[in-house]
Amino acid sequence: MRILVLSDTHIPERALKIPDEIITFLKRGVDLIVHAGDLTGESVLNTLKSFGKVVVVRGNMDYLPLPKQETFEVGNIKFGVYHGHGIYPRGDRKQLTEIAFEMGVDVLITGHTHSPDVYEGDVLILNPGSATGAWGGGGGSGIPSFMVLNVEGREITVDLYEIRDKLSLKRFKFEL
Repeated sequence: MRILVLSDTHIPERALKIPDEIITFLKRGVDLIVHAGDLTGESVLNTLKSFGKVVVVRGNMDYLPLPKQETFEVGNIKFGVYHGHGIYPRGDRKQLTEIAFEMGVDVLITGHTHSPDVYEGDVLILNPGSATGAWGGGGGSGIPSFMVLNVEGREITVDLYEIRDKLSLKRFKFEL
């Protein structure tokens, strides 16, 4: 299964649109789209839904009627999605791991920091960063980024893309 993961688009307040590079991936086809919150505009949700099934949670800047957290399963792997606001310092891996345990998940997809992060501890924590590179209250990389997950059995390949002058890729593989 191929999953496109993004977060913190902040459209239209801090960015104009989903980057073309992400739209290209969506047009190629994915099995699931996951947005970890702070879409801010309903147009973002509608655009994503036009490409397929979407799992989305509410971020601290969202005023859409979205759930605070969601879970889904791919094969024998249980995923959780949680924006990450209320975690101080932002992106604290220990607190995120505790939330993952509370949710009963193997993988936690989170956002809020606007900087990508891949962490394998007691659970796998994935933060795609800000899809638009929008500024965040706690900083952030300022570089648009997103992830594509390929899940086969209990193996997950995480492709972390950053949109610079060209698309850069960092690949991680995990056996859960």
